[in-house]
Formats: sequence, C-alpha cells, structure tokens
Amino acid sequence: MFERCRAGGEGALGAFLMLGDPGIEACEAYLDALVQGGADMVELGIPFSDPIADGPVIQAAAVRALQAGVRTADCLAMITRFRARHPAIPVGILTYANIAAARGLDRFCAALAGAGADSLLVADVPTLEARPFAAAARKAGLDLVIIAAPNTPSAAIARLAALGSAFTYCVARAGVTGADRSLRLAHRPLFAMLEEAGAAPPVLGFGIAEPGHVREAMEHGAAGAIIGSAIVARIARGAAPADIAEFVDALKRATVLDLAGAAD
Repeated sequence: MFERCRAGGEGALGAFLMLGDPGIEACEAYLDALVQGGADMVELGIPFSDPIADGPVIQAAAVRALQAGVRTADCLAMITRFRARHPAIPVGILTYANIAAARGLDRFCAALAGAGADSLLVADVPTLEARPFAAAARKAGLDLVIIAAPNTPSAAIARLAALGSAFTYCVARAGVTGADRSLRLAHRPLFAMLEEAGAAPPVLGFGIAEPGHVREAMEHGAAGAIIGSAIVARIARGAAPADIAEFVDALKRATVLDLAGAAD
C-alpha cells in the first residue's frame, strides 16, 4: 500500500470504524462506504468495555456496539465478510489486551488472520510487554503495529522497531483519541528516530479530523494518516453511508502530495 501511494505521489489514508456500531448491518454499510470514499486501508475496533486509549466519541461507539449485543465472534464474522467483498484493502485491528487474552494470544491472532486481517494494534500494551503479542502475531502471519509519540524514549523506539511492522502508529496529540480543531505537530525528530531505527513507516492518528489536518500530516513527513473520531461522530449523528463516503473522499484528496504543497 505504501509503495503504491508513494508511486502515485500521495500519502496513505486510513479510516477507522468500531465494529458493530450502531449495529452489524448498518456498520457493514459504513465499512463499504469507507472503501467507496477511497480509503487506502481500514482500521477496525473490537468493542471493549474499558477502552482507555480512546476518547468519548469512540468510547460511546464501543458502548453502542456492546449494547447491540456485538461480541468478538461477531467482529470476526464481519471482518470475514468485509474481506470477501474487498480482497485488496489492508485491514488493521485495534483492540485491547483483555480481548486478546480472553481467547489466548495465539488463538486470537490466528482467528484474526483467518478472518482476513493484516495487522493488530493492542492499544494498552507498551513495548516492554509487547514481545508475546509480537510473537503470536508473527506466528499467525499478522503485523504488530505499535504506538509511538514525540516523547517516546530511544530505548522504546529500538524495541518498537524490532517488534513492530506494517506501520508505526504515531499519535498526533497527547492523551486519548479525539477530533481536534487544530494540530500542533512537532514530529520530525520522532520520524527521524524511527527511520534511523529501521521502524515501519510513520502514520499519524489521534486528533486528525479534517482534510486540512491530513494535508498538514503529509507536509510534516508522515507516510499516512488515520481518521477515527471524526468519522465515528458522523455515524453517531446519523450520517448516511453516502455522506461518509463523501467525507472520506475529501480526506483522501488531501493526501495528494502536490495538492498539499509538499516537495516531490
């Protein structure tokens, strides 16, 4: 995906949804809308009762999904159906350690891979605890995605580079997920450290909410951007799948490097 995007002079756009929000059938229509809008990859959340890395918008989405009766088995089935409809779109899973541990790491990762997922991000697992997750993911044929921030120390960057793959999820803001009005990016030193360590490409998330933010992320040197809360909030307000596709299209157009004013 990154090679294709670079060849086309653009960055990669990731779009996030909480699986099962606001119900399974409706969520599947929104998933298709992400692809129709031009998302290069999708990041899918498995609903969990204590999503400590997420802000109120995505927390509320997890609650809606759980209240609708959605469980991990339902999410695996949704991933399987999505993969059948969209065989070429990379699928990343974002979840929490309890969800993985409940099934056992090996069994959980094997189930994700069998459903068609490509990568796994366990949001509450730091690099010091990531080795078993990386081993289970690698055994199943999944990439383990690890979070980095501008204040991540060099020792953790080295562990991240050794254990992570696919891409590095770089937080664009301190704290939890959410949609910011403006970004305050100062990530060039982090990107340089990641490159020197041989880490996977940096993708910015947390606080990316509009085309201008995507453009700024591309200009700042990110390989891509992931948008979650701004999409999930629109779904919570009752936006139609066509409206979501239109929003994603605007986000994707902002990744084109010559339109963003970035250097070739």
